[in-house]
Amino acid sequence: MSAQEFAPGLVIQHFVPPLRLGDFKAIAFDMDSTLISIECIDEIADAVGKKAEVAAITEAATRGEITDFKDSLRRRVALLKGVPAESLQEVYDQRLKINPGAPELINAAKAAGLQTLLVSGGFTFFADRVRERLGMHEAHSNTLEIEGGLLTGRVLGDIVDGEAKKQHLLRLCERIGCDPRQSIAVGDGANDLLMMGVAGLSVAYHAKPKVREQAMVAINEGGLDRVLALMA
Repeated sequence: MSAQEFAPGLVIQHFVPPLRLGDFKAIAFDMDSTLISIECIDEIADAVGKKAEVAAITEAATRGEITDFKDSLRRRVALLKGVPAESLQEVYDQRLKINPGAPELINAAKAAGLQTLLVSGGFTFFADRVRERLGMHEAHSNTLEIEGGLLTGRVLGDIVDGEAKKQHLLRLCERIGCDPRQSIAVGDGANDLLMMGVAGLSVAYHAKPKVREQAMVAINEGGLDRVLALMA
């Protein structure tokens, strides 16, 4: 079934609506440029005058032009060496905005009994706060190393990349006893394609072309809660 415009700025393919939200058991979200309006790493880099350099790598990674996400993240984080840790709070307070429709979609999903998962190639400082702010069940992301009140330019532990996002969603499904096809995955970049590929419903939100082409739903205009227009 070829892509069709279900409503202005809302494109669907490979299924016929309506669906029932209650038939799904879990919903996973990317964070940067999906649940929130910014790419946090680009805004942190602004504190040391390196936003353009970091943002260029971020853009290439999300478009799928850089295939090794872990390497691209290490390169970007290395450029943050020496950034004061309080800059993270400034980015959160002054620049981070929740995207339109995110609270409505998450609240509807929870009301229908779905588990809500945030999986991000971004950072725990933001992901944990966004998870709490939106009342989500769990979050997984990357931890920036801080020493003496400054970022070291390194990430602690295993990096959450596209494969890790997929695995977190599969583990959640296994834990709650559902088939991955009973899950929804929402994202905007190439790093989200693996988890979108195992979900029963994949949603691209104001996404890169490669992601829009592969997703079952593409929200190109309006908020995240436009998914609900596809539900009975």
